[in-house]
Parts: sequence; C-alpha cells; structure tokens
Amino acid sequence: MRISPRILAPFCFAGAAALAVVGATWAATTIESRSAQAVRSQLLTAGLDFVEVRADGLQVWLTGTAPNEAARFRAVNAAGSVVDAARVRDALEVTPVREIEAPRFSVEMLRNDDGVSLIGLLPDGSATEDLAAAARGMAEGMEVADMLETADFPAPEGWEEALDFGLAALRLLPRSKISVAADRVSITAISESEEAKRKLQGQILRLAPEGLELVMNISAPRPVLTPFTLRFVIDAEGARFDACSADTPRARDRILAAGATAGVKGETPCAIGLGVPSPRWAEAAEAAVGAVAALGSGAVTFSDADVTLEGTPGTPRAAFDRAVGELEAALPPVFSLDATLPPKPEAVAEGPAEFTATLSPEGRVELSGRVTDELTRKAVDSFARAQFGASKVRMATRLDAELPEGWPGRVLAGLESLAQLQSGQLLVRADTVEVTGVTGSKQASARISQVLSDKLGQGRSFRVSVRYDEKFDPDAALPTPEECMTRIQRVLAGQKITFEPGSTEIDQSARGTLDGLAEVFKLCKGLPIEISGHTDSQGSAGGNKAISQARAEAVLMALQGRRVDVSRMKAVGYGEERPIADNRDEAGREANRRIEFTRLAEDGKPIPAPAPEADVAAAAATDEPSFAPTEKTRRPKRRPETD
Repeated sequence: MRISPRILAPFCFAGAAALAVVGATWAATTIESRSAQAVRSQLLTAGLDFVEVRADGLQVWLTGTAPNEAARFRAVNAAGSVVDAARVRDALEVTPVREIEAPRFSVEMLRNDDGVSLIGLLPDGSATEDLAAAARGMAEGMEVADMLETADFPAPEGWEEALDFGLAALRLLPRSKISVAADRVSITAISESEEAKRKLQGQILRLAPEGLELVMNISAPRPVLTPFTLRFVIDAEGARFDACSADTPRARDRILAAGATAGVKGETPCAIGLGVPSPRWAEAAEAAVGAVAALGSGAVTFSDADVTLEGTPGTPRAAFDRAVGELEAALPPVFSLDATLPPKPEAVAEGPAEFTATLSPEGRVELSGRVTDELTRKAVDSFARAQFGASKVRMATRLDAELPEGWPGRVLAGLESLAQLQSGQLLVRADTVEVTGVTGSKQASARISQVLSDKLGQGRSFRVSVRYDEKFDPDAALPTPEECMTRIQRVLAGQKITFEPGSTEIDQSARGTLDGLAEVFKLCKGLPIEISGHTDSQGSAGGNKAISQARAEAVLMALQGRRVDVSRMKAVGYGEERPIADNRDEAGREANRRIEFTRLAEDGKPIPAPAPEADVAAAAATDEPSFAPTEKTRRPKRRPETD
C-alpha cells in the first residue's frame, strides 16, 4: 500500500519536533547537573562546606548560612570561577555578628614571709598600680611579684567589692592564698593557734560583702605545749579538769572519757599539741584520774613526766596509800609520782604567812601581805606593773625575812596566773597557791594550771577555781560549727518541719521552726549545709524521691526568704532511701517523713553528727536538756516487695 507524501509529512515533522524537545531537555539537564557538580566540587575543595548548590536551567543558586561575610564572598567567587559569574545567584545568609564575651576576671593573691605575689586578669579601669602598691605596703619592703594583666572590658557586677574584701582579708592573713572573682572569694590560710584561727574567722565573716560566696579554710598548726600539763580535781564543786592536754584526738577522747566516768559534766576543752613526754600519755592520765576518783576527792597534776597526787585533809591514810600504790604500778616507766596527804585542819598552825593580790573588774590590782626583802618587793612591783599596767597597781606589802624558801617564785607565778583573769584573787601560803576568779577565755584555767605546775615544781600544792563568763569572751558570739549544729538540732527538736499532706507547701505550724533556724544561720554565716528531704515508703520510689527533693528546696527557699545566705547550702531529696524507723506502722512512717540538716566539709562530703554522749555533754554544759536518744534505734526493716 502506498502512503501519500501529503499524509506522511505531518508525522515526520511531529517526530522531528519530539526528538528536538527530548534532545534539548537532555542537554539542559546535563548542563545543570554538570554545572552544579562542578561548582559543588570547587566549593568543597576550598573548604566551604556550608554551601548548598542547586542548578535551575543556566542559573546556579547558592544557599546556606555563612559564618561571616568573608566566607560568603569566597563562596560566590569560587562558584564564579567555574561557571559564568552572571549565572551565579547568591542566596546565602550570614551568621549575625555576636558581641564578644568578656573573659572571666580573677586574681590570685599569695602572701608569705618572703613577700606577696599577684597573678590574674583584671578588667580595664581596675587600678593595677594601686593593687600592687597595697601589696608592697603589706610586704614591708620585701619583694612583690606583679603578674597582673588587664583586658579592655568593663568590670562585672560585684568585682570592686570582692577585690576590696580580698585585699582586706590579705592584710589580716600573713600566710595565705586568696582567690578573688566577682561572685566568689576563696581563702586558704594558716593561723598561729586555734584561738587566733577563731578570731580571724570572725573578723573575715564580718568583712564579707552581702551575697558574695565565701569559701574559707583556715588551719592552725598544733602548738608546742611546754610543759605538757594535765590537772584533774574532785572537790566540793565536783569533778573537773583544770587543764587538759593530749597528743592525739584518740588520746584526748580517752582522757575525757575517763573524766566523764569520774563524774565530769559538761564540755571540757582539751588542747591537742606537740611535746608529749611519752606516747603512753593517755594511759597515764586515765590511771591518775581513776586514782582520784577512787579517793573521792583530791587532785592530780601532770607537768610533763612529773606527776603529783594530792589528797585532802581527812582522807584515811590507808586508802591514800592504796591509791598511791595502785597508781605507781599503773604509770608507764617514764613518769615519776610524788604523793602528798595534807594534815587535818587542827594540825595547821594559826595565822600563816600570806601574800594576796586582788584584781578588780576594772583591771586595778591591790597587793598586800608579806615579801622576803626590799629587792623582792621591787621585783614583785615591777612584775605586777608589767602584767597589769603601771597606773593600775597599788602595793601594800611588808617585809618578813622568815618566809619559806621559794616564796618570791611562788608570788611571781601567782601574779602571772592572776593576769589570765578578768577579775579574781590570789592567795599565796607556805603550803599552797590559790587562784580564783572570772575569765573570758575557756583556756584560762588550763593556762594557769600550766604556769603553776611549771613554776612551783613537782609535789607543790595549788588550787585553781576559775569560772568562765561568756560576756567577757570577745569571740563568744561566734559559735563553732559544732555549736551551730547543736543549735540547729535543738530548734528541730522543738518542732519538726512539716508539710501539707501530699504537698510541697510547708505547713503554717513550722513557721516558728523556720524563724528559729534563720536566726541560727544568720549567726553561723557561711556554714556549708545539706538540707535533705526524706519520706516514708508509701507510694512509688521515684515519686517519693521527687517530692522529697521539692520539699528540701522549699525549705531552702523559705530560709532565703528570711534573708539567710544560702550560697553554701544545697537541697537533696533522698526519698525513702534512708529510713530511721519502721515503715510498717504510722509512728515509724511519721518519723521517716522529715527534713534534716547535715554539715558538709570543704570537699562537699558530709561530716558525721556527734555521738549521743557528746550531745549529752554539750547540753549539760549549757544547762539545757539533751535530745539525744537514750536507747539504740533498731535498724528499719526493708521496704516490702511489690508486684
């Protein structure tokens, strides 16, 4: 069959058109793909991987976010080097320019006997020269290492106050390292003694700006005790330690436990120091305290390895001899014992020779009685004026050449002891030296006993009756961390912190408790504390932990609302993990639902609460009832398993 050319022509034209369209499409796609691939390869080679490449016909679109304007410009130029620049379409965005953050400013100030070192970065405008000049003033002509740098940024809020506080602390602490930042000051220092440490802590806490986080770690080296002194007495006033020394904490605890067994009540200071004459000091002290307790009255004095046991008039000779024999057998070999049993009062001659000194609360001293000669009188007068002040001493003594041997030394030792008191009396006789009065130092009795035992010698009798009065103690308003924790426990013992059932809202009945805690924490500023929340075992373990955490945080916020510095406190919820009673009955569950306050060490670890015996002793010392349990608490049973 023959097809007409007229009919075939349209079909041929349509086929050619179709082929042209397909060819053009293929050519365009190929060009787009190759263009995009070539541009993408060039950008990756240049390290510009933030660019997305898309071809649309002959146009090549660049999209993405450049880190800065220079990177965007490089990307456009790189694409224009592969394809015609007119075909490149720039749709790139640029990351907004952010304000450069200021560095963290801080200063390390180091001070020791060789000089002062300053290291750190200060904001622009801080007076680095003034800081270095202040350091030179403290160093007193010694070298000052100035390694301070500045950065051109304004000072952060609180920086000037923190720096001024750091400098003030550095002036107080001759051996210290102080790190200053705008929101935190850390102090590490060494003091001369425990008493100096406590005084420095009080001064620094008073200087600290409100709201500044303060971390303070002041240590005190153990003092060298010369002589190493201990004196235990049982008389009409009861059992007590006039002086107590130990070489280790364990030895101290053994000695105080022996005293408590013998009848000592209340808190007894016991210095831990160097210079003990024997590592068996605690053993010897225990034996001596036991000997006095067996007699029922008397005194024992240790001056290094010299031990003096004094009986009381009226003690049966047989009982005294037995106590002396048992003590001699119990003492370690290095110790020597001298025992004295005074005669009965009837055997004492009337009108003995005396020297007396009276110290008034205003600091005036009246000296009367007998001295051996004019040279001794002048020596006593000069010594008294040196101890109490030249204008405060009145001498009214008379001469007596028949006084016992060693009388001047006894008088001078007594005056040195009297100088430890706020007010009091001194009585010197041939057979004894007595010091009585009031003091504002808890260590005064120990110091007096140390002086008398050293200056009078072994076997000499003396009596110390000193009463501590808090109103004369300049540091009495600054309780120790242990005293702070005791006060916290007393507040909680009066009324526990309770919450609305199933809620984290503190019950109104606990308002007084929170007020009391706030007063304690305002006095005990800077004490690191963990506020822990605890629940019973009802409900899920996860839910209990969550609600205990929320309740602990509620207590923290309540204290902060009462203007307590909570910068060193943290809230932790333990849920049902730490029960103190059985969860099987309501009384036990009620006991387990509680808020506790735990003191933390500088490394954040909890410091164990004092043993019940220590609580009883602390309470007795302040004539307040103890809240320590008298019976052991049984270990709570485990939470019952649930399906």
